Amino acid sequence: MAEVGEHRVIRAAGGVLWRPGAADPEIAIVHRPRYDDWSHPKGKRLPGEHLLLTAIREIREETGLGVVLGRPFTESVYDVPGGTKRVSFWAARCSQSAQFVANDEVDDLAWLPAAAARERLTYARDISLVDEFIARPWQTVPLILLRHAEAGSKADSAGVQAAAMDLGRPLDRRGAADATALAGLLASYGRCQVVSSAAERCLATVRPYAEAVGAAVRAELALTVVPGQVVAAEALLTAAGHAGVAGGKGQGALGVPAADQGIRLAVELAVSGEPALICAHRENLPAIIDAVFSALGASRPAGEPLGKSEFWVLHRSGARLVAAERHDVTA
Repeated sequence: MAEVGEHRVIRAAGGVLWRPGAADPEIAIVHRPRYDDWSHPKGKRLPGEHLLLTAIREIREETGLGVVLGRPFTESVYDVPGGTKRVSFWAARCSQSAQFVANDEVDDLAWLPAAAARERLTYARDISLVDEFIARPWQTVPLILLRHAEAGSKADSAGVQAAAMDLGRPLDRRGAADATALAGLLASYGRCQVVSSAAERCLATVRPYAEAVGAAVRAELALTVVPGQVVAAEALLTAAGHAGVAGGKGQGALGVPAADQGIRLAVELAVSGEPALICAHRENLPAIIDAVFSALGASRPAGEPLGKSEFWVLHRSGARLVAAERHDVTA
């Protein structure tokens, strides 16, 4: 419990809710009778709730509309009684039409062109979000780069059999819980094609998301890493009892990908303009991430490599990077 006089930080989230208009997009703003103001839909985070999910929940509660999140905006920070409020915002494309129903928090909703929305909004901080929205492409496409969840420790032994066992290593209890949580977070960005390393720990990390959005999981040897000097294809064949494996692009007759094929595949997906999710390993993700940022005309922000269950979301317009954000499964 906070001590008397302690300054609190109140976390909240919401969105600049938009839909395509006849020419330019329309923005939805809401009227709150309690304050008699017009603002963007937003609200406080529930205990333990991830801010991505807060944004989607609050928008739905205030407007009745489902959304797909796009690029993030500058955080709004302002003082309120008892502390400081920090509100995270995303571009929120309306993905589910419904008749607005007034409620205790919001008694009116207006769809307006950006200029009209600016005129009606009450607070300068909300007007600045409209300016930020229209300053860059509002329709973006996500590329998600994900490191697999926890799967326990690697075996100390070497060789093809050991590598085959490593490929089959399942998620542990924490990893399985993270995979379930990731499904909801990743679904915030809509339905992506799912491309993964053929290692079970990678496949298991993305299965809950793929099932949630109705996507198939495409296993790629080019993204697969095994310990030692063993070739991934050889280990995978051993794990499958030489029954054959499903291969990906860029493989030779024995299913052996070129050394840089994983990077080429990721770059191909990055510039394709299609929503995509890539799940890979600690060993190959740094090079993949650097190559993808470069292909999109940007440099990767400084920071530690992705931890397990962490992911980058790159918001693209055409083959250019518009914005990037990094998340893990924690609130």
